[in-house]
Amino acid sequence: MVTRRRLTGAAIVGALVAPMAAWARASAALPTVDMEAVVKAAQIDPRRADSAITPGSRDSVLLVESALQAKGLLAASYVDGHFGTKTIDAYAAWQRSLGYTGLDATGLPGPTSLTKLGEQRFTVVRLLSPGAELTFHGVPMNARTKAMLLEAERLLGRQFSVTQGSYSPGEDPTSAGTHDGGGALDLAVDGLTSAQRTSAVRRLRQVGFAAWLRTPSQGNWPYHIHAIALADTDLSIPARNQAGDYYLGFNGLANHGADDGPVVDPKVTWEQYQRA
Repeated sequence: MVTRRRLTGAAIVGALVAPMAAWARASAALPTVDMEAVVKAAQIDPRRADSAITPGSRDSVLLVESALQAKGLLAASYVDGHFGTKTIDAYAAWQRSLGYTGLDATGLPGPTSLTKLGEQRFTVVRLLSPGAELTFHGVPMNARTKAMLLEAERLLGRQFSVTQGSYSPGEDPTSAGTHDGGGALDLAVDGLTSAQRTSAVRRLRQVGFAAWLRTPSQGNWPYHIHAIALADTDLSIPARNQAGDYYLGFNGLANHGADDGPVVDPKVTWEQYQRA
């Protein structure tokens, strides 16, 4: 069975582009949903203490919420442009109705489910895909995460040693499920000075990772860098929460402390970094 996670960028395009000119003309008249904006809101809004709307996402989220309401999955009172926990739950129900399970049904929109939701209602632009699963630096990850890591290494001028990759459920209980899905990496910092560690975190952030230096005083682990690829649609729920916390200025830990890493402004995704 082909799942949302197994589709490569080329496969998504091939699967979603209709060959009929009539369909193209009809689609041109529909409003558009920016998938990048929707996924950003789906990471940030559930972690907010209020019902604020993620800048740039309102119109796209409203279209998604209206479609979920039309399918009987979301109450009208939550069609407000805020992709909060109720919208996450509704979107997860939509994914399950399509037969998805596990990472494909966490409430974080994927390209196929979002496009299906928009049939005759909206078209989707700026599609996101994690790409194929693969092994790189000896650990599992997806093609998007590999590309991000390679660019961070180029900027840093050194290769990372990856101690834990993605798609590794149950491998390390101290990770609290963050590595169960895609986009999550732990990187060794042995032999690096304090300045070099900070520089490594900064380079990872610059290419679109939520990244922090973890210390033994924070938990039962050695010094290492923990990195989450922003907007990876394969993120586990705990990793998605960490991505949202990063955007909101927190450290991604259970104590919900302030972000203690180097400031990178603006905080960008891999796609935004590439466009810049």
